[in-house]
Amino acid sequence: MPRYFFDIHDGQLQPDTEGTECADFEAARREAMISLPEIARWIIPSDGDNQAFTVLVRDEGGALVYTATLTFAALRLDSGPDSGRGPTG
Repeated sequence: MPRYFFDIHDGQLQPDTEGTECADFEAARREAMISLPEIARWIIPSDGDNQAFTVLVRDEGGALVYTATLTFAALRLDSGPDSGRGPTG
């Protein structure tokens, strides 16, 4: 079974040195797509409102065969309770 490597980039490159065995390219592609929301789930709450997460998939020979990016962008629209304004505005 071929081995694929899933490098993560979220502002810094985190290379995958072990890799994962996948049946074929399509299985590796699915693994990349599934991993992005999981990565974002753990990083977004602690790291701000604007994030991009990229998975770079390499084959056993080191060639880049697939890349996927998930972007999270949030913007607070009201002044909220921390704005320093009183309860009446």
